[in-house]
Amino acid sequence: MKLRAIGLMSGTSLDGIDAALVEIDGSSAADLSWKLIEFVSTQYSAEQRKLIHDSIVRGGTAAICDVHALIGEWFATAALAVCGRARIAAVDVDVIGSHGQTVWHRPPKHGSRGATLQIGDAATIAERTGIPVVSDFRSRDVAAGGEGAPLVAWMDRALFSAPGKRRVLQNIGGMGNLTWLPAREDPQPLLAFDTGPGNALMDAAVEIATRGMQTYDDGGARAARGTVDQTLLDELLTHSFFEQKPPKSTGREIFGRPYVEKLVQRVAPASDVEWDDFIATLTALTAYSIARACHDWLAQRGVDEIVITGGGARNATLMRMLRDQLAPIPVFPGDTLGIDADAKEALAFAAFAWAHVHRIPANVPEATGAAGPRVLGSFTPGAAERTPLEFAPPNQRS
Repeated sequence: MKLRAIGLMSGTSLDGIDAALVEIDGSSAADLSWKLIEFVSTQYSAEQRKLIHDSIVRGGTAAICDVHALIGEWFATAALAVCGRARIAAVDVDVIGSHGQTVWHRPPKHGSRGATLQIGDAATIAERTGIPVVSDFRSRDVAAGGEGAPLVAWMDRALFSAPGKRRVLQNIGGMGNLTWLPAREDPQPLLAFDTGPGNALMDAAVEIATRGMQTYDDGGARAARGTVDQTLLDELLTHSFFEQKPPKSTGREIFGRPYVEKLVQRVAPASDVEWDDFIATLTALTAYSIARACHDWLAQRGVDEIVITGGGARNATLMRMLRDQLAPIPVFPGDTLGIDADAKEALAFAAFAWAHVHRIPANVPEATGAAGPRVLGSFTPGAAERTPLEFAPPNQRS
């Protein structure tokens, strides 16, 4: 069934909301086809970013409740904005897939199940847009014993596997995650997992160094001026997460601002030069941890090319470090995939909404460790006057 879907995404970088309007067709992942109609990225204001950050780091139930409702309003505005940019009426969109904003993610550990929380009220999005919403995609995989992350592996294989090439798709948002894809004609399982910090540590360092005047290292300029502290870098790379075997996932609970604040207390950068060195070292941590993940877990599988997506792809210093550490494997920017690299994750959640409507399991148990395939997400109806989407018959449900 062909449908128009909007994917909404706000990542761990807390930089804004990505909205992708996508036309998707097919009856299964094997014959899925898609067309990106429009993409809009809306940056958070400093006030919005602070509200979200404070709710994650210091917020109680009241703060999270309020931000949950506010993010629903902001997501609804983003959905209507991408419709407006495309000159398509909201009533002509079939479904929205909303990832929400992760405020906490605790992976399974020592036989204990994990827990994950994404906020951004789906009822508010449905009420403001009139469009049915599928949300809360990670919870079902976690309930089934999985990590709940990375989720995009299902879409990566369906849309971006390449004939004759073993491809790694490395996303660098607040955290880093990769998907190893066999060649399109190869039926062997994929592998996907979080590699560790992406931009979150660098962003926190810049924000602390500039007292909030800047929120990220634009183009990697500060890291380019700095010198990597190899002794500190070697110490940071001893973190137990990097030793952990896949499946594995992480978040700001481990690699977030508190992590950086503790380091700042130790190394006490007191000048722009020292801050640049510190930022360069955190940039190297992201690059080295990605390279190490590829070496430790992918070497036996083989890699023909690596494609970088997410905000990290715009950091020239990080990209240079990655190419140095991953050589001789070629490293390409996300536009190699034929889309705006920033749109990839929003596109994924449009595809997840399509999968939910078709009752198609969209987790990858070999990547997340879940007990088996699961249909992901919870459905919130749109406007009362709209005809509900028809789901697959019961004998096709999982």
